Amino acid sequence: MKRTISRRMTDLAQSEIRAMTQACIRMKGLNMAQGVCDTPVPPVVLEGAEKAIRDGYNVYTRFDGLPELREAIAQKLLHYNGIQADPETEVTVSAGATGAFHCACAALINPGDEVILFEPYYQYHISALVAVEAVPVVVQMQPPVWTYSMAQLEEVVTEKTKAIIVNSPGNPSGKVFTRPELEALAEFACRHDLFVFTDEIYEYFLYDGRHHVSMATLPEMAERTITIGGYSKTFSVTGWRIGYSVAAKPWASAIGAMNDLLYVCAPGPLQIGVARGIGQLPDSFYTNLAHDYQNKRDRFCRALAAAGLTPSIPQGAYYVLADISRLPGDTGKARAMYLLERTGVASVPGEAFFSGRKGAHFIRFSYAKTDSDLDEACRRLITAKL
Repeated sequence: MKRTISRRMTDLAQSEIRAMTQACIRMKGLNMAQGVCDTPVPPVVLEGAEKAIRDGYNVYTRFDGLPELREAIAQKLLHYNGIQADPETEVTVSAGATGAFHCACAALINPGDEVILFEPYYQYHISALVAVEAVPVVVQMQPPVWTYSMAQLEEVVTEKTKAIIVNSPGNPSGKVFTRPELEALAEFACRHDLFVFTDEIYEYFLYDGRHHVSMATLPEMAERTITIGGYSKTFSVTGWRIGYSVAAKPWASAIGAMNDLLYVCAPGPLQIGVARGIGQLPDSFYTNLAHDYQNKRDRFCRALAAAGLTPSIPQGAYYVLADISRLPGDTGKARAMYLLERTGVASVPGEAFFSGRKGAHFIRFSYAKTDSDLDEACRRLITAKL
């Protein structure tokens, strides 16, 4: 029969994050599965988008984004990250950070190329690699602080290895790669002539005095690093789909062409809203963001511990992996459903982030919730007597 789905869909399944969100909706529960950011949007961002609609920013933009946003991103990169980027030739605005990552993979990775990534990994990184027929190769990190050794990377690198993915702060682990770790990875990438794709969308969500280090700022790394970022999380506009990639001109040109093919452009008025936020929000906004989310982390992790679900305390981002080995069930999915049925709190099964059996021992929660919803989730977990 000729009328069948594409073979590339064989290994692609619906995200467990979306699946648990749907299960949560059916049970009218508290959704701590998906990182939807229920927190308020900064008024300047909303007002910028509203004004842009009235001012006529309602048609296609240039394929790589409006000049206002590309300029704002370039200034932010210099001020916060220490990255020098030409907004005209090295910055590509895309449909969210996930869209930016997919465009980079499609533009730079060939079928059969191997790409190293760290486990636990973000499920969509795997999906994007599979979609372009690349071969994901995982390096397992060890809980609770998610450590690994450079020897592990040396064991898996081959002549087919094309790139390595670094997600810091990490989803779902909350790991923040230190400067020494990044320097070692940079040396590894240079020695093996690899691209480095960095997902830095949680760059402002840092706890306990940590600082964000961008791989592209390290010696010899600007030319081989594809920096992925966005404002879905920082400005609580996950539905707006405004992300970006930063790369040297030859790579950015290819990524931009792929972005044009897949998305045409990101939404025009929403680009303006994000640009206004970048340009007008003070540094204190980002400092307060980290402080507020550290408080959310601490409250929720205390509740998990009290419920007997030992958390791996995140260093950044706004997710936490909890050990659910004591709950009934043979899989993470069964244990996550048990928890949802007992407490009405939705989580994501660990199999979404692990390639082996270890996933059955973990579930992921997102604590990007309003204080009232977070308090209610804590109450339910503590009083459920799991």
